[in-house]
Amino acid sequence: MRLHDLRPADGSRTPRTRVGRGIAAGKGKTAGRGTKGQKSRAGGSIPPWFEGGQTPLHMRIPKLRGFKNRFKIEYEVVNVGAIAAAVERGAFEVEAADEKKPKSKAAPQITINQDILRTVGLVRTLDKPLKILGAGELSAALFVVADAFTASARTKIEAAGGSVNVLEIPGAPRKALGVGEPEADGHDAKAGATAAATPAAEADPTEAAAPKADASPAAKAPRAREASPDASSRTTDADDADDAGAPVRAEAETRAETTAEPETPVATATESETDGESATAETSSGDDA
Repeated sequence: MRLHDLRPADGSRTPRTRVGRGIAAGKGKTAGRGTKGQKSRAGGSIPPWFEGGQTPLHMRIPKLRGFKNRFKIEYEVVNVGAIAAAVERGAFEVEAADEKKPKSKAAPQITINQDILRTVGLVRTLDKPLKILGAGELSAALFVVADAFTASARTKIEAAGGSVNVLEIPGAPRKALGVGEPEADGHDAKAGATAAATPAAEADPTEAAAPKADASPAAKAPRAREASPDASSRTTDADDADDAGAPVRAEAETRAETTAEPETPVATATESETDGESATAETSSGDDA
């Protein structure tokens, strides 16, 4: 391949179209603009938002200020006054009759939740959380279960002798009950912790009793030494001296045995000479007499 063989890719370059250069060129006479009209005139451009004179779309759409909160919670709201009106007309008598009568003389509390409110027509759907508002007056004792309460609603319900229960929504996903570590592992961990906390003496009483029996003589010996410290020190010094002098005595005895064997005849000869001298002295003394 040489330099003059290089060509651009097919379709990457097209020649410029020349308009208004006669019919033979293909774009003569009207030059592709059509016959007459606003768009065929010079400077006859139309803005993209123009719709022929009617109100454009960007003017028809309402402009609302502010923004939409994505984290807003939509509640199904019920006022305590509406609940009190339903109680007065006997809408909750069936629920109250099903409950067992308490032994106390106080009037039983009527249970109110989202399902019951939907049954009596105070709530439209169960898909949204329930919130109790404080508008109206309440005289009946109610046990109200809801997702949220206003401060005034809580005060009025409790003042009428009722109580409230707030349903808590977990902020993070939780594991189902029974899902997690096996029970065996948990039992082993508890057993290990109990074994670590239990002393060795309590774990095996037989092993603990044996050292006590063996240790009784040893326990008495230190007491005897403590009772007579001087005697124990003297005994210890004497034992040390005997241990240190044992080799010396053995060596002295060996030398004495070695030297005693040749000296025995010498000692005998000396005794005989002494006996001869004594006999000669006696003879000489007799002659003198």
